Amino acid sequence: MTAEMIAPAWMREQVTAERYATWTEAQCAGIEIVDGMVLASPRASKRHNRLARLLANALDAAAGPDWNADTDFDVRLQDVPLNNRRPDVTVYRAETIDVTPTRPEHVLLVVEVVSPGSETTDRIVKADQYGKAGIRFYWRVEQAVTGAPVVCTYILDPAAGRYRDGDVFTGVVKLSAPFSIEIDLGLLLIPSLAERGSDKG
Repeated sequence: MTAEMIAPAWMREQVTAERYATWTEAQCAGIEIVDGMVLASPRASKRHNRLARLLANALDAAAGPDWNADTDFDVRLQDVPLNNRRPDVTVYRAETIDVTPTRPEHVLLVVEVVSPGSETTDRIVKADQYGKAGIRFYWRVEQAVTGAPVVCTYILDPAAGRYRDGDVFTGVVKLSAPFSIEIDLGLLLIPSLAERGSDKG
């Protein structure tokens, strides 16, 4: 199978911010841009998407009127070379809801839910990029088929441009920064079909 059969030409050429602005929503869906090159994101599982949505809902409720929490949209980390990431959850200034692109100065917190195949990217690469871009808070969520997810929190050291370790939560996330929040991770547990079946018995 040739490269041409795998990806269209527009996905194999370096992309500028100006060119990206002309692309359709369909072209931008499911990709990220790193150093001007298109990276196709693996299709997320329903479990992954549900966990991201439930976390976004909890963060949105806790953040107050000044901040929104939403899923699956571009955060423009850099224009040249173009770097766009699509965090699983982004907490951003409510007043910038119609501003495109969303930039690091609009963003308070990004959350990445780790999936098989994204471990190194989420644990190392994205954390480095988000830190260098100046995003103040980063959460990494490790999911498990059984048991509640584990939330690892990080706080930016602005002088160093990288994150320092915050708290790790396995039961209830309880923090006063970036805002007061309490999330029972057990409520985010998504039972398997087998577990649901055994509950009915």
